[in-house]
Amino acid sequence: MKNAETTIAKLTEVGIRRYSMIEEGDRILVAVSGGKDSTALAYDLAMKRKWWPARFEIRAIHIATDFCSCCKKSALFELLDSWDIAHVSIDVPVIGRLKPGKSMNCWWCSTQRRTELIHYALAEGFNKVALGHHLDDMVETLLMNMLYKAQISGMLPVVKYNKYPLSVIRPLALCEERQIIAFADEKGFRSAVCTCPYGLESKRREVRGRISSLTGGSSELKRNLFDSMSKVNQEYLA
Repeated sequence: MKNAETTIAKLTEVGIRRYSMIEEGDRILVAVSGGKDSTALAYDLAMKRKWWPARFEIRAIHIATDFCSCCKKSALFELLDSWDIAHVSIDVPVIGRLKPGKSMNCWWCSTQRRTELIHYALAEGFNKVALGHHLDDMVETLLMNMLYKAQISGMLPVVKYNKYPLSVIRPLALCEERQIIAFADEKGFRSAVCTCPYGLESKRREVRGRISSLTGGSSELKRNLFDSMSKVNQEYLA
């Protein structure tokens, strides 16, 4: 029986190869929020760096905001050090940048953090940014866009920017959240990470419940939703 680390390692290998995420000489900036997903991503890339046929460099970056103090940064940095991952932390006043009359929300926070990631990556010569989005995130985004934007669109495993010499990669694209949780428990770092307080009341949380009801918790049905994004039959779409 496979352990959780083996499961994650295999699924990320399949995803990286399938979508050509890593190439020779890549300099990859890994965004680590302090949560289980990005922590698992950092560990997996650190392990793959030892044997992956294409040589690549990784550095972790933590965006510290002015509203979330739950991240145990010292524990996170200790983990990164133990995995021989160079890291940096930068402060971003996400709430401080809000315009008068505007309230804090997930979209605003994500936009601000992504902007800082891009600026840092370009300034430091990185050509790829690795994010910890997993299969559940991608399926949820698909349904959110259909329900609230009336469009069929979602997250891509690889996104190449037109304006910058930079790509975003999501090596956990084929991993379910339950598998990442099992992995974090197995490695013993789940207790050292945190969850964003705003995410508890987001539209994503609502859609997550809808997907659970829709699939009945079936991994096969969830993966079918994911696979549908690459199997669009336009002949039968209005």
